Amino acid sequence: MAKSAEVKLAIFGRAGVGKSALVVRFLTKRFIWEYDPTLESTYRHQATIDDEVVTMEILDTAGQEDAIQREGHVRWGEGFVLVYDITDRGSFEEVLPLKNLLDEVKKPKNVTLILVGNKADLDHSRQVSTEEGEKLATELACAFYECSACTGEGNIMEAFYELCREVRRRKMVQGKTRRRSSTTHVKQAINKMLTKISS
Repeated sequence: MAKSAEVKLAIFGRAGVGKSALVVRFLTKRFIWEYDPTLESTYRHQATIDDEVVTMEILDTAGQEDAIQREGHVRWGEGFVLVYDITDRGSFEEVLPLKNLLDEVKKPKNVTLILVGNKADLDHSRQVSTEEGEKLATELACAFYECSACTGEGNIMEAFYELCREVRRRKMVQGKTRRRSSTTHVKQAINKMLTKISS
């Protein structure tokens, strides 16, 4: 049996947007009403994505971390789920500063992320339109999903799987360039040695 691919995903968003509910809905297909919003949890989950076994480590951040904790979470993660609540414009406005933090910490790498508008079942209290979510996702150059952790509507599973695929693609591309550059370094070192010997 081949070793499964490992992917580290971190979920960000202000407290109360439904990060834990989304993760639990993804892992158990259930909705749990009660959460301690100050808890941070890490889950391990195995799934078969495109015929490949992938082990996900999912960090559900509390949404109340201080800057140092948050930066640590960003360093740890390889893929990010930025969550806002469609009934809370403030949570939507926090997405861009979050993305800027990800870019800052992860530079020079491009950050792999998806944008999720949660609580789509509360359409009657909506403060952020689907179009605004789509527009922001276009600006962030990432996939966008609107869903409800409560009812399970929207494709929560697909959102997590797509993020895993994207992380895997990036890793493969980076792996190829890294291998190429290390052989180049070896060649240069050998050439330098040969030049020294002959001179």
